[in-house]
Amino acid sequence: MNNYKSTSAKEAVSIIESGEAVFIHTAGAAPQALVNAMTHRGDELRDVTIYELHTEGEAPYTDIKYRESFKVKALFVGHNVRSAINDGRAEFIPSFLSEVPHMFRNGVLPLDVALIQVSPPDKHGYCSLGISVDASKAAVDVAKKVIAQINPKMPRTHGDGLLHISKFDAFIEEEQDIPEIPPHDLSEVEKQIGKHVAGIIEDGATLQMGIGAIPDAVLRYLDGHKDLGVHTEMFSDGILPLVDKGVITNKYKTSHPGVIVSGFLLGSRKLYDFVDDNPGVRMLDIQYVNDTAVIRKLPKMTSINSAIEIDITGQVCADSIGTRIYSGVGGQMDFIRGAALSKGGKPIIALPSITAKNASKIVPILKPGAGVVTTRAHVHYVATEHGIVDLYGKTLRERARLMIDIAHPAHQESLDRAAYERFK
Repeated sequence: MNNYKSTSAKEAVSIIESGEAVFIHTAGAAPQALVNAMTHRGDELRDVTIYELHTEGEAPYTDIKYRESFKVKALFVGHNVRSAINDGRAEFIPSFLSEVPHMFRNGVLPLDVALIQVSPPDKHGYCSLGISVDASKAAVDVAKKVIAQINPKMPRTHGDGLLHISKFDAFIEEEQDIPEIPPHDLSEVEKQIGKHVAGIIEDGATLQMGIGAIPDAVLRYLDGHKDLGVHTEMFSDGILPLVDKGVITNKYKTSHPGVIVSGFLLGSRKLYDFVDDNPGVRMLDIQYVNDTAVIRKLPKMTSINSAIEIDITGQVCADSIGTRIYSGVGGQMDFIRGAALSKGGKPIIALPSITAKNASKIVPILKPGAGVVTTRAHVHYVATEHGIVDLYGKTLRERARLMIDIAHPAHQESLDRAAYERFK
């Protein structure tokens, strides 16, 4: 590393001062050694604001004993801060994922420190942000101090995430496993949803999909397709078989042809090995990846997103259960709108018809306090295990009829009554 010298985690975070704002690297790239070292300074630090998107691993700074030390403001809510958000120990900032870099770069959310995790430097001294470039690149660009954990297990990815080691005000060298989310077995409901969605995806389409059972189910049923492309805010292991089989070629993409484009990724070690030093995958700034003006230019852009609940007119709640914040706005609207404006594009909301407790996810009205992430004016296709419908251009009454058709049979009668009371 030439003249650059690593230090201990305790020493590295000693440059964080009370009253400063700290960004924590996103998803599986959250630098746990630095996070823990910062938290251990909780007794001496006061009013440190922490900005983060979803992060894997622990979030010890949300403990109530640190309430005077750390003020957590999450732009997307993961499992490790969810209870803190809803108990009032932390706060949530609703935001489109595409606009988070803008908030950092334009001082809406000023940053003093960025805590990041990177791959080891190459012979020229360049490290990589690895599996999470997303809004983390913008945070690094504007932060007054950058503290890095150099981890040999972090994949080196191509794209916007290359940083010279001289950028770091302090760094540690510590090997840690990158958090993994292995593929899981699909239920019959998930498989059926996957079949319905796969049935309307065309050859040559460009895909955006997230992580989880439904995106994986859709990908499983695309074996017979040809020349699919990927331009997505994130992806997981589900695309790997389609790459191996030559289904995903990115041949017809009008930007970055031949290349998978993403902002971050999360999956198994197999996925991390796939992206490591792979010029066929480009990890880019999420301000670009999720820009509707960029997305709309891609051919047959097909966006697959999910929801917590959706009402019979097409209003989509994806960030809360009533007033209880569950996740966030994220990139759903960025891609729903981009796909709607793409030539031949298809924005799709896919969800099981019922919850684990057999409550209907298709409802007459959203729960009080539920957040409308995607408005009914933006919604086109909606899929459940009972079918897929297109709401675009339909009246409220027509939408209600279509939505009831794909609701669980056990709930169709009550939905019928509610629709009659509302629309006569």
